[in-house]
Amino acid sequence: MKTLKMILITLCCVAVTGVVNAQKKSDKHPIKIGMAGYTFVKFDLDSTLKVLDKLDVRYLCVKDFHLPLNSTDAQMDAFKAKLKAKNIIPYGAGPIYMKSQQEVDRAFDYAKRLGVNLIVAVPNYELLPYVSDKCKEYDMKIAIHLHGPDLDVYPNATDVWEHVKDLDPRMGICMDIGHNLRTGDDPVKDIEKYQSRIFDLHLKDVTAASKEGHGIEVGRGIIDFPALVKELRKIKYDGVCSLEYEKDMNDPMLGIAESIGYFKGICAQ
Repeated sequence: MKTLKMILITLCCVAVTGVVNAQKKSDKHPIKIGMAGYTFVKFDLDSTLKVLDKLDVRYLCVKDFHLPLNSTDAQMDAFKAKLKAKNIIPYGAGPIYMKSQQEVDRAFDYAKRLGVNLIVAVPNYELLPYVSDKCKEYDMKIAIHLHGPDLDVYPNATDVWEHVKDLDPRMGICMDIGHNLRTGDDPVKDIEKYQSRIFDLHLKDVTAASKEGHGIEVGRGIIDFPALVKELRKIKYDGVCSLEYEKDMNDPMLGIAESIGYFKGICAQ
């Protein structure tokens, strides 16, 4: 009888511990994991959606090689139907380069027709006031994609911040953590510093904090992903963390799977 009582007490303790642990887990700010469409530049839409579905990745930032900017209504409807059939949500469009007001207009119209409220964009500096007005008109967010030391425009989060901080609050940053680190900046610290304007995040890992650093599977490079996830939860980041895998664009599938698996593991800790 005494033994049975001890067993019951032990089982109750285990049950209570399980409930507490489940509660702690549920209290964590959720991290939404997605895919940057550019990852699949060499693959068609059906192949892309198949991979996302197998990896249980439910968010996609749409790139125009999968859905052209001048798509007809019929093409737009067919595209949305394919995503819906795989339970994949188009949450944004881009990156879209904008070199004229006409290209800005086209991008906003495209995003509206797609049904998203976020454009990942690379507008010329002189177009920023016009883009800001469009954000007000459409009630849509712009996340400017930074490109590290490879391009003259928007090398890091600080540069984007300095150009948008006095514009409409819907003008913000697509924090590409790999490119940001390659300019010698700390992406985790910059996420904290510019949190009010970070609307999208591109996941990648790199081999060095310099122009020579190149993309590698997430978890094999020098980015501190546990610190990154901790910071995202601290600021209650409500955007998507989208993998942009560029190590081998012709044969990326194993690297994509490894990267997504590693990041999901970090988020689950």
